[in-house]
Amino acid sequence: MIKRLLSIIAIFSIATGVYAAEFPDVSVADVKAAVASKSAILLDVNGTESYQSGHIPGAIDYMANKEKLASVLPKDKNAEIIAYCGNSRCQAYHAAAVAAKKLGYTNVKHLTVGIAGWKDAGEKTEAAN
Repeated sequence: MIKRLLSIIAIFSIATGVYAAEFPDVSVADVKAAVASKSAILLDVNGTESYQSGHIPGAIDYMANKEKLASVLPKDKNAEIIAYCGNSRCQAYHAAAVAAKKLGYTNVKHLTVGIAGWKDAGEKTEAAN
């Protein structure tokens, strides 16, 4: 019984590691630089209501655009795409990251700390127009 439990834990740990490594993590400083230089596309996966009340400047509301994602992303498939959601425990970002990857984007990343970490770092948000 213990061997079986340990096997399950090992498989889960490996799967979690592979899942997390699929999209490299970026820091708040990385995103701040990308926002300043307008060198990345940010996908906010927190839901439209959250997006409207405050998101990282320049981010795209993924939930409002997921059906037409190809039309809101750049033509350059090497463009940096950064997906984020609520916080470091939130996994909703993965849907947007996978969607971008399926569209052929090769430089898809994840802001691990999400909007909560962005705000905790003292960074500003913007409300939707």
